[in-house]
Amino acid sequence: MAHFTKPVEGSWTDHYPHLRKTPTTYEDSISPEYYELERKAVFAKTWLNVGRVERVPRVGSYFTKEIQVLNTSIIIVRGKDQRVRAFHNVCRHRGNKLVWQDFPGEEVQGTARQFTCKYHAWRYGLDGACTFVQQESEFFDLDKGEYGLVPVHCDVWEGWIFVNFDRESEPRPLKEYLGAYGAGFEGYPFHEMTQVHEYRAEIGANWKLYIDAFTEFYHAPVLHQKQAVPEESLKLQQVGYEALHYGIDGPHGVVSSWGGMAPPKDEKMVKPIERKLRSGLFGPWDPPIDIDLPPSVNPGRHKAWGMDSYLIYPNWMLLVWKPGWVLTYHYWPTSYNTHIFEGTCYFVPPKNAWERVQQELAVVSFKEYGLQDANTLEATQKMLESRVVTEFPLNDQEILLRHLHQTTEQYVADYVKQHPEAKDSVPGPAAR
Repeated sequence: MAHFTKPVEGSWTDHYPHLRKTPTTYEDSISPEYYELERKAVFAKTWLNVGRVERVPRVGSYFTKEIQVLNTSIIIVRGKDQRVRAFHNVCRHRGNKLVWQDFPGEEVQGTARQFTCKYHAWRYGLDGACTFVQQESEFFDLDKGEYGLVPVHCDVWEGWIFVNFDRESEPRPLKEYLGAYGAGFEGYPFHEMTQVHEYRAEIGANWKLYIDAFTEFYHAPVLHQKQAVPEESLKLQQVGYEALHYGIDGPHGVVSSWGGMAPPKDEKMVKPIERKLRSGLFGPWDPPIDIDLPPSVNPGRHKAWGMDSYLIYPNWMLLVWKPGWVLTYHYWPTSYNTHIFEGTCYFVPPKNAWERVQQELAVVSFKEYGLQDANTLEATQKMLESRVVTEFPLNDQEILLRHLHQTTEQYVADYVKQHPEAKDSVPGPAAR
C-alpha cells in the first residue's frame, strides 16, 4: 500500500512492518553467484526503462540499447502504425548483430525504412517481419514468415519507454506494475522537457550500492560538504539532515527532500556563482512553466519541498525537482561488482543564452555530486568484498535501502521456488 502522507508519528520504518530492523549483510552485492541469480530473477522478469519517446519521433526512428546484464542488445523502433516496438538486435540467419555502425559494441540511433544485416543482407521491416532473403532459392523450404526478429515486450507510460524480457510468461501490465506512484504521475508535463544533457560512467561497484547512495540524505552534509559554503555546511553537520517524506508502494519507493536551495532563504548560504546565475544543484530558481503537481509529486505536500527521488524497481530512478525539471538515473549491471551509470537531465528548452547557462550550472553541479558518490562507492565495494565486517546497522532514514535489498531478495527467492535447480547456487543469507 502506498502512503502519501505520514500516517502516524514515530519511526518511518515502523510504517512498513515487512521491513526488518536487524543489521544488513551485503552478500547480495559482493557474491558472483547471487548476481547470476539476480540476472534471471530480476532483470529478465521486470519492466526496465530504456528512455523516452522523443528518441523515436517519427516512423522509422530507432535506437539500440546494450543490455549487458542479459547479454543482449535490442532495437527500439517506431513502426508505420506509430507503435513503438522492441526487438532483439540479432539477425535470424547466422546470429549476426543486425544494427550497428563502426563498432559492434556501441549504441546507435537513426532513421531507417528497414533493417539490413551487414553480413548476408537479410532485411527486416519496422514491424520485425523478415522481408528479404539473399538468394532465397538456395535455402530448403524456407518460410520467411517464421524468421522475423525476436520481439521484446515493450510499452510506453507517460512518454517513457519500458521493455520486459520475460519469455516464460506474460508480464504484468506496465501500468499495473508502476502502481500508485505511476498513476499519480499522470499529467505531469514530461513531454515539455526536451532539452537533454547526458552523462555515462563505468562504476566499480554493485548496482544496488549506487542506488543506496541516492535513496538517503544522511550522507549529504558529510560527503558533499564542499558543495556548500562553509557556514551552511557546518550548520547541516551540526543539526543533521532528514528528508521530508519516505514512501513505499510494492517494489517501488520515494524519498522527498527539502527545497531550501531553490531559491535559498538566505542567498549568502550558497556559492557566488549560484547567486549570480540564480541556479545550482536544484536547477534554475525561476520555474520555466507553471505545473499543477499530480498526487505522486511532493506526496507529503510539504511547503518546504524541493525534490522527489522515485526508485522504479529495479534500476531506474526518476527525480522531479520543484523548479520544473527532471533527472533520471539508470544503473545497468555488467558484473557483480561493476555497472554502468547513466544520468540524464531533462529541461524545458531554454529561450535564451541566460536560461541555457542556468541549466548548464545545474548539470555540472549534478555531475560533481555524482562523481563524489561514485568514488566513495568503489571504495565501499572493495572493503565489503574483504568480508572483514559482515553486518551493518541501518538507521530510520535508510528505509529505502532496506526495501531495495529485501525486494531483490524476494525476487530471487520466488525465482528459486520456480526453478529448484537454482537452489544450490544461492549463497548464504543476503541483505537481511
